[in-house]
Amino acid sequence: MMAPVSAPLRTRLIAAAFTFTALWGCALSITRYSIPEEMEEGSFVANLATDLGLDVRSLVQRRAKLDVIHSKNYLDINKETGELIIREKIDRENICMTKTTSCFLKMDVILENPIRIFNIELEIMDINDNAPVFRRRTMHLDVSEATPPGERFSLTNAVDADVGANSIKTYYLSESKYFSIDIQAGSDGSKYVDLVLNGNLDREEHGIHNLILTAVDGGVPPRSGTASIIINVLDINDNAPLFSQPAFEVNVSENSAAGTVVMTLNATDLDEGTNAQLVYSYTLYTSEKTQELFSLEPNSGEIKVKGVIDYEESQSFEMHIQAQDRGANPLSGHCKVMVFVTDVNDNYPEVTIKSMKSALTEDVSVGTLIAVVSVSDRDSGLNGEVELTLNQQKSLPFLLNKSSEGYFELLVSKPLDREITSKYDITLRVTDKGSPPLFEDETITLEILDINDNAPAFSQSFYTIHVVENNVPGALLTSLSAFDPDLNENQYLVYFIMEKEIVNTSMSMLFSINPENGDLYALKTFDYEREREFLFHIEARDSGVPPLSSNVTVHIIILDQNDNTPLIVSPWRAQGSVVEEVIPRSTDKGHLVAKVIAIDADSEQNSRVTYQLLQISDSTLFSLDQYNGEIRTTRMFSYRDPRQQRLVIVAKDNGEPALSATVTIKISTVEHVMSFSETTELPIEYDVFTDLNLYLVIGLGAVSFLLLITILVIIVLKCQKPKPKAIKIPPANRNSVISRNSMISQRSSTIADSTLISSDAYWYSLFLAETRKGKVVVRQPIIPKGAGYFVSSIPRSIGPSETTDSRASTLEYSK
Repeated sequence: MMAPVSAPLRTRLIAAAFTFTALWGCALSITRYSIPEEMEEGSFVANLATDLGLDVRSLVQRRAKLDVIHSKNYLDINKETGELIIREKIDRENICMTKTTSCFLKMDVILENPIRIFNIELEIMDINDNAPVFRRRTMHLDVSEATPPGERFSLTNAVDADVGANSIKTYYLSESKYFSIDIQAGSDGSKYVDLVLNGNLDREEHGIHNLILTAVDGGVPPRSGTASIIINVLDINDNAPLFSQPAFEVNVSENSAAGTVVMTLNATDLDEGTNAQLVYSYTLYTSEKTQELFSLEPNSGEIKVKGVIDYEESQSFEMHIQAQDRGANPLSGHCKVMVFVTDVNDNYPEVTIKSMKSALTEDVSVGTLIAVVSVSDRDSGLNGEVELTLNQQKSLPFLLNKSSEGYFELLVSKPLDREITSKYDITLRVTDKGSPPLFEDETITLEILDINDNAPAFSQSFYTIHVVENNVPGALLTSLSAFDPDLNENQYLVYFIMEKEIVNTSMSMLFSINPENGDLYALKTFDYEREREFLFHIEARDSGVPPLSSNVTVHIIILDQNDNTPLIVSPWRAQGSVVEEVIPRSTDKGHLVAKVIAIDADSEQNSRVTYQLLQISDSTLFSLDQYNGEIRTTRMFSYRDPRQQRLVIVAKDNGEPALSATVTIKISTVEHVMSFSETTELPIEYDVFTDLNLYLVIGLGAVSFLLLITILVIIVLKCQKPKPKAIKIPPANRNSVISRNSMISQRSSTIADSTLISSDAYWYSLFLAETRKGKVVVRQPIIPKGAGYFVSSIPRSIGPSETTDSRASTLEYSK
């Protein structure tokens, strides 16, 4: 038995059951929305607060949240407006992988205190964002030229990730008189295409057909995809071999050696493959004697001498030859060849080498004996008389000297040079006086041995090598290979850098050369801003005895790289701070407000700086000169213009890629007239602004400050006038104004950059300014005559900054 339930417990159970029933009833109601895919981030979907009957203020209080079921969270709730917005682009094809017409995102809106759950279904509608794509971009088909018209060939169809009207609608085929396409629809609505043959193919006329198949979907605008169809027409044996002419005539000398080619027959067949492979053979009309004296090569069609041909026995031969292809049903062509025998002098003269030197050094003297040869001819009479000559004797450093009857000496006639000719093939020709004369050639090969008589030579006497700065140490700069025409050890070269010191640094510490191949390497990373060029020599030395050498001058030029960001030196500001400028509201059009000056340590185009306005409060009020950085007013201030204007200026160099720096200027306007004093320029090297220079500037400021105080005290004592009242200065000024007494008490060690203000409301300032070609200009103020002064200090950590356009002048004081 169950134990009895107490009254408080029963009450809690009834309340929980009621709450669950209420929540279940709320969850059963489903709110549906429809949106197209690919909506931009932040796009409005629906107002959930309105659609669900909720108070917008309760969304935050009740911790409203969105729970997406089985999917990535593509949406979000704007709790301030109650709107359902796109959090990330939705791709329908990624959410619904199957090609279904309906695609839903299911989510719950959950509220707390009390808990409520709202079911939301978001239908993602398809847009035409996918083009048809063929599974195979290129389709190859082999079609016989005997294929009858009407034959069909299946093609790979295209697929489209979109659905409905955005899926594939039709196919198109490029223009062809032989082929067309037939489009069919599947049970699921897919489109399939077959290729249909419309006419008879002829491979000899058109062997390959290139077609383009295009698939187009039904979207608006429609998208398409293409595939290439390459149709290879297969050959059939429908052409017989054909000789260039029906009869040929050819002459052959008697006693021609076996294997001598009489002629080569060449028949042609328009077919291809085995249908065009020809076999040559004699027909039954060719006599057996002719076939014994001449051979016919079946594959090449060459007719060669096979036996001994004797003019006195037979003066001509007749051959009947056929060429047959290797097709299944072979076809053949025929021709006739007439061979006429030419009578010649039967015996050739002979050359015999009695003695010979196969090699000579290139420094042998003229007249050195090379070989002894003898000549003979078995014929008699004029056919037995012979002459021995050298082929191309005028171009050879040799001559023949007849020593006795039938004997000749081959001698050196000119100095030899192995580098010009390392080997000679000397052809001795012996010729008889028969009709026609017979001759025989004998070739002697003479090798010329090398001596070390050539120094290494570079291709040029001066090398200029351009190296971009910031190179990688060990990078290959160039290859300085020299050439030595000698051989072996006389040709083997060793490269090294001829020692030279630059600023106590040896060249071998900066560069290295491979002693074997002359590859020149950089051993360090070069900086264009520190070193611009190097000049040194490289020597190449061979390994001969004695060794010979030569050297070449190498000029290394370091090229600039855009590796320095522009540095804004004026107006100066601490890192990350805003520059403040004060101008009167009565300023005229064209008034110079400030001047931005930036420097770049690079050179040429990389150091050319231009200025642009990145941000501006009122584009109609100020203009910026892109070349000199001057900021000027384009009109007068009106009562509607705010008292403070904010400008962001970017200084960009002309390098690739361009580097830039920015400065923010806050311009405040006051009712009183303000102007900057004329200044004088004192150049200081900005890039060597060391602690010593800083102390000099501080000292100069302190002396000027004490001198000014002394002059003011003398004036007050002489005039014995009452102490002037301080002029009230608008609080917008960034420099805190103090009285003359507080100015006197200020420590003299403070940097001497101060703003002097007269009773006539003129402001004067001392500041570091305009940088020109590496110089920082210190401008000193002009103090008007007959005026009381107030002094306010600017930060000690002053750096290079901009000046006004006032002309330079000396420091003056009232008397």
